[in-house]
Amino acid sequence: MKTYNPILSEYGTTIFTVMSALATEHGAINLGQGFPDTDGPEDIRGKAAEYSIDGPNQYPPMMGIPDLRQAVAAHNKRFYDLDVDWQTQVLVTSGATEALAACLFGLIEPGDEAVLIEPTYDSYLPILRRAGGTPKLVRVAPPDWKLPLDQLAAAFSERTKLIMLNSPMNPSSKVFGADELGFIAGLLEQHDAYAVCDEVYEHIVHDRRRHIPLMTLPGMGERCLRIGSAGKTFSMTGWKVGYTTGPADLITAAAKAHQFLTFTTPPNLQAAVAYGLGKDDEYFEALGSDMEAKRDRLAGGLAAIGFEIMPSEGTYFLTADFRAIANRTGFNGDDAEFCKLITTKAGVAAVPFSAFYQGGPNSNDNAGVNHFIRFCYCKNDALLDAAVEKLAGFFGTA
Repeated sequence: MKTYNPILSEYGTTIFTVMSALATEHGAINLGQGFPDTDGPEDIRGKAAEYSIDGPNQYPPMMGIPDLRQAVAAHNKRFYDLDVDWQTQVLVTSGATEALAACLFGLIEPGDEAVLIEPTYDSYLPILRRAGGTPKLVRVAPPDWKLPLDQLAAAFSERTKLIMLNSPMNPSSKVFGADELGFIAGLLEQHDAYAVCDEVYEHIVHDRRRHIPLMTLPGMGERCLRIGSAGKTFSMTGWKVGYTTGPADLITAAAKAHQFLTFTTPPNLQAAVAYGLGKDDEYFEALGSDMEAKRDRLAGGLAAIGFEIMPSEGTYFLTADFRAIANRTGFNGDDAEFCKLITTKAGVAAVPFSAFYQGGPNSNDNAGVNHFIRFCYCKNDALLDAAVEKLAGFFGTA
């Protein structure tokens, strides 16, 4: 038999699917996969339903309906003082993952290098490699998530086409600060490179931090593609509506790929997202503060059990070190085995953190990060409390 695609076929089932299936099999509370357990604002959902009835329901424009592109441009001006031409600088896609693919397929040529900061979202490497690019990996790691500037600079070369920058960062929950962004901007100018900026958690930042798009820094407006997500901003991950902002030439390059991927996105969802982006400041402020309260609720419960909690500056993920519990209970496995244990025996699913680094849980390179697990806290309070209670009961701290 002829072989399958050698790049994509080497990737197994994602860790999220594996852990979610295990959680379902054992009736466990699933704090592994990152999706809210309640749907987003009713008024936005109502707009989608209304548009479905009233129509039109035929192919919308490939770039996205004008209302949404205008709303994305206005959103950029409102929150970041970015002047955006909605007709040439905004592209709507079927989710942020498709936007990532369109940007990479539109920009990367075989032999190009791209700098990635680990831990990475799971689609980055497969898409980049399928596009013909070579990854140059730089690692941030718990407990402080410090960006190694010397290593980052060393990863750039004359072959560097772009950096993929994720802030707020999934899964580390790091929010890149002004100094780090300034350093990255300097590298892009020095090496004449671009940035694909995954900013889907832009409105979920904690502890009075402020999300700073790299695009807002001097000279970066012509080098950055900035990706947002209605699924994250409105807590409706199943909608798969993404939007990319950037200079006209880079948007055109991404659109050339987009037209052969999904071509377009359901018009009723686009119209509803356009409405949602116009919601008042109170909504966007509450999104971050509500998630922050959930973070603190779960972190406090886990800490009382014996987990050491890593900084979570944004997103809706929390990383915990389980070594103190392992020492107390005699557990001597790695993060994947610990996640399997708590899913099957305690009834709470999490994700092994080493899965987000190249090589995964079984890699010798990940020995320093294989005692951390990731929890998702975008769940209702009763479910978070129930998960803590189950873990406390299992580990004898209830």
